[in-house]
Amino acid sequence: MKKTSSILKITLPLLIGLVLVWYSLSKISISELIQYFKDANYLWIGIGVSFGVLSHLSRAYRWLFMAEPLGYEPKFANSLMSVYSAYLINFTIPRAGEVARASIITNYEGIPFEKTFGTIVAERVADTIMLLLIILITLGLEFEFIYQYFAERFQLSTLIVGVLALLVFAFFSFIFIKKSQSKFVLKIRSFILGLIEGVLSIFKMKKKWAFIFHTIFIWVMYVLMFYITTFALADLEGVSIAAILIGFILASFSIAATNGGIGSFPEAIVIAFAIFGITEDPSRAFGWIMWSSQTLMIIVLGGISLIYLPIYNRKQKEV
Repeated sequence: MKKTSSILKITLPLLIGLVLVWYSLSKISISELIQYFKDANYLWIGIGVSFGVLSHLSRAYRWLFMAEPLGYEPKFANSLMSVYSAYLINFTIPRAGEVARASIITNYEGIPFEKTFGTIVAERVADTIMLLLIILITLGLEFEFIYQYFAERFQLSTLIVGVLALLVFAFFSFIFIKKSQSKFVLKIRSFILGLIEGVLSIFKMKKKWAFIFHTIFIWVMYVLMFYITTFALADLEGVSIAAILIGFILASFSIAATNGGIGSFPEAIVIAFAIFGITEDPSRAFGWIMWSSQTLMIIVLGGISLIYLPIYNRKQKEV
């Protein structure tokens, strides 16, 4: 059973991704997509990639703050190369990158695996909070538009009943998770408590404000990376901030759905931009350009990192 589950975890996201690639390319001809790539302004794409690199540099540096309370002073180079290696490995097996990143740090810095992995989980908690904040900011800025969009498609009474049903469901779920002794529920409770503990541990750091600054900086770079790349296509000129934010949110979720967002990334952008009346072809082309540029960057820098890690650390031992 465990073997079947492991196989499904690896193959299912890849199969979904391949199906979505086929679907996406069935909606736009290859020649038309290639023409969008040819007509794109690569200066803006390059700037977008640069913002992505800055976010990764900041992520690698931010992790050093988490290692400090453990009594270790890892090298920034190893932290950075472990980040890029993790991103590359995630293209093969979703979420395996975090384990690989912890293993790399353990191997080259001597920090126990469980401690390293714990800090990476805490990092992910901080990133999840940032994504939730972006969602809340988007809802706050565009509440009227979002409300109007759903009100035109659903009756007001249906929306109210739906919201109330969600609140009731959340309340009873909380009571159930709090009181149940089921092994599965206990695992969920343990996971939630671990997330809370991870968040609280951030505020116990000596350099917590530097950590918070880098966390905000990382996500600002992500959003700017997305926004700046839209300038590469003339058809997306003047795209609204609301479209950018909703496109960014859906694209962020799509990366977790398949290996590195293959297939799901461009289609998530099509769905988001369609809300604002942006036609499918430029939306889909933008999705593929955005995904391709970031993926190429990860493949190049991740590949270099995996190759150079043992060389760099061997040289450090010789010094």
